[in-house]
Amino acid sequence: MRQGVYARYVKRILDKVLSGTALIVFSPVMAVTACLVRIKLGSPVIFCQERPGRNEKIFRMYKFRTMTDARDKKGRLLPDEKRLTEFGSFLRRTSLDELPELWNIFKGDMSIVGPRPLLCSYLPYYTKRERLRHKVMPGLTGLSQVNGRNLLAWDDRLEMDAVYAEHITFLGDMKIILKTAAKVFERDGVAVNTAAVEPNLAEERRKRKGS
Repeated sequence: MRQGVYARYVKRILDKVLSGTALIVFSPVMAVTACLVRIKLGSPVIFCQERPGRNEKIFRMYKFRTMTDARDKKGRLLPDEKRLTEFGSFLRRTSLDELPELWNIFKGDMSIVGPRPLLCSYLPYYTKRERLRHKVMPGLTGLSQVNGRNLLAWDDRLEMDAVYAEHITFLGDMKIILKTAAKVFERDGVAVNTAAVEPNLAEERRKRKGS
């Protein structure tokens, strides 16, 4: 898959400059958010999870914690909807929980625009075309995020990721960034409890294969 000059060279420079600037500009917001997360949800403040990046290289993605560690009598974590507090829902609706990903972008794990990094457990279930999403850097936002976000069906979402990987342009990235800003401001297309609306890709593909 051939990429142009922007995708190969300019995009990474812009990611470095813009994420570094954003880390400085939003540092007061991140500091206040971190304090509130510690008070309202406990420790650790940062939620870390392994995700596949470019060429399926595994990296640790950072987000602000949005759920408690509430457990049942047997010590098992309660379902997500019972651990997601009103404050955690606010962080997700406003996308404040994703601010620590700016550090992932600055480090080079992610890009500002690209396919969202999904669970490592999904790796065996992608089609050959869907694997194009891992030929590029995963992003803080992407084409599917501005066209339905996590409310899209998996097939549509992964197809958009493949389309983006094949056609990376400066103008396209700018449009996605502007649309993302508008959607965050309007709080449009955001599912706060993703487990309730987004089926597990692995389970969905296993069922489809067995049917």
